[in-house]
Amino acid sequence: MALNHLVLARAVVGSLDRLLRPIRLLAFVNAAPGFKNAPAVLNGASDLLIQVFGAELGRQARMAFYQHELVRDAPVAGEVMFALRPA
Repeated sequence: MALNHLVLARAVVGSLDRLLRPIRLLAFVNAAPGFKNAPAVLNGASDLLIQVFGAELGRQARMAFYQHELVRDAPVAGEVMFALRPA
């Protein structure tokens, strides 16, 4: 998910160099009843953002929501909000 968001952000702003840092990672996790570990599903996305932006700038606020069904049976759907450098 995070990799797709980085690619989309680059397409919109022209270069990953314009991205200062991630601010928020939000995800809806397609979960069966009784699954109680949705925040852990975001660990890979958080880790990637920290690798790309560094330990200090890469940290972001996270929110994970349980969803009993997502479009096209997607396992996760979400968004990443980035702070931009001035043009």
